[in-house]
Amino acid sequence: MPLFTKNRADAPKVDERFRHIAFIMDGNGRWAKKRGMPREYGHKAGAETFRRICSHCHDVGFKAVTVYAFSTENWKRPKPEVDAIMGLLDSFLDELMRDYEKYDNRIRFIGDTSVLTPELKEKIANAEMLNPQADTTINIAINYGGRAELVRAFQNLAAEGRTSVTEEDISGALYTRESGDPDMIVRTGGDLRISNFLLWQAAYAELYFTDKLWPDLTPADVDDMIRDFYSRKRRYGGL
Repeated sequence: MPLFTKNRADAPKVDERFRHIAFIMDGNGRWAKKRGMPREYGHKAGAETFRRICSHCHDVGFKAVTVYAFSTENWKRPKPEVDAIMGLLDSFLDELMRDYEKYDNRIRFIGDTSVLTPELKEKIANAEMLNPQADTTINIAINYGGRAELVRAFQNLAAEGRTSVTEEDISGALYTRESGDPDMIVRTGGDLRISNFLLWQAAYAELYFTDKLWPDLTPADVDDMIRDFYSRKRRYGGL
């Protein structure tokens, strides 16, 4: 299944007010458990949903999509589950290299990838060089934590000899500097928290929570998110 395919022509389109959407892809394990299957089965289903949702986001006009794939805390999960997630990442990278001409997107990996295997790091580096002309970016957060990202940004600014920094300096030192802040952060699975995701960037993001588990999310749900976004008034502290 290709990463991006054409979806419904009647889907709502986004404009410059809604350029970047981010997803906390929660609920894979619970989705599998409800079906009497191991958690690894849920992650495989979640990977297919990732393809489907990114495809739709591309078609409706988003310039950036960021997904929370694996947090700095997820290493605490059982080894078979971690191995399964890394195996899905490896397969996805192979797919990108094989079929990249079908994808009109740049792929970026955000987070501390230094802890990954040399093979995965090499594949990530190769994937990030694909489709440099594309105007849509998919950010995949791997071994990512919002606090760790801020520490890294401050350390890098200090290493440059900065004794004073602005908000713009900090934003420019973050993993998402090319995509900018998300306009909306979506969390599936029913929990009402952002779990160390894009902490700086979330300052003025619209938050959207749904009880749907990630594997059950559909393009029609994204359409509802778009309509909800445009029904809100973003005041940024003003009137």
